Amino acid sequence: MRLAIGLALALGSALALNWGFFVQHGATNTLARLTVRRPFHSLWALFSNWRWLVGYLVGMGGWGLYILALFFAPLSIVQAVAAGGVGVLALLVWRVSNDDLGRRDRMAVGACLGGLVLLFVSFAGGIPRPHAPAHAGLYVWVGALVAAAAVSWSLGSRMMRAGAGLGAAAGLLYAAGDVSTKGAETASLVFIPLLIACHVLGFVALQMAFQRGGALATAGMSTLLNNSLPIVAGVVAFRERLPADGFGVVRIISFALVVAGAAMLARPEKDGQTPRAPAADDCTPAPS
Repeated sequence: MRLAIGLALALGSALALNWGFFVQHGATNTLARLTVRRPFHSLWALFSNWRWLVGYLVGMGGWGLYILALFFAPLSIVQAVAAGGVGVLALLVWRVSNDDLGRRDRMAVGACLGGLVLLFVSFAGGIPRPHAPAHAGLYVWVGALVAAAAVSWSLGSRMMRAGAGLGAAAGLLYAAGDVSTKGAETASLVFIPLLIACHVLGFVALQMAFQRGGALATAGMSTLLNNSLPIVAGVVAFRERLPADGFGVVRIISFALVVAGAAMLARPEKDGQTPRAPAADDCTPAPS
């Protein structure tokens, strides 16, 4: 019963977060360029836009559902279920906007949703039970994710689709915040300041990414990294055991499909027509 509640909360969280991301992405593209050089001006531009604010509040509700889900289910399971939310994002992009889902994007979404199906199949082999992790190990996990986010923030525009570098940085920071959230629940309240700082920085990176790339390359990238990396942390840091039989292999494959989906969304287009992302501190007004 606890697992069913956790899965329902995780799915509700994914729906709310991805709908919120989709609305925020559309709203930020009507605003002047967001920049860390003018933080108060950028925040006012966001919070004074009613459309963006609705998306943000729904997303915050999704984050609340996520925190509740972690009380009922292991971290790796909650994150894997939430990864299916990228399918909702892709559906919104296809049905509401004029953006076309290319073959690679469809493959990425299919990999993610296929991984979600295999995850449910693997439940027949048992449900992992988390253990209290060592504080030092969690600090290493959080520190490594933050360091990777800093690299992606500064260098991602040279190697990924427009906006995907900042989207990846947001996903890495949110992943660090999610690992810290589970750490605060199972290990120590010391992780609360870490989770707050990571989520604030992730918020900044994601809002800037929205103006520099498409919804799937930004929110999709952020969502998949945010889900896939804590899955690994759940297995390694929180020692959430995999089933010992063939169902363990099925669960590993389901996790791998989520990571593969993230990689396909981030890779630049081969035709070279995707515009290069502006620098993270670009102050040029966004086109209306």
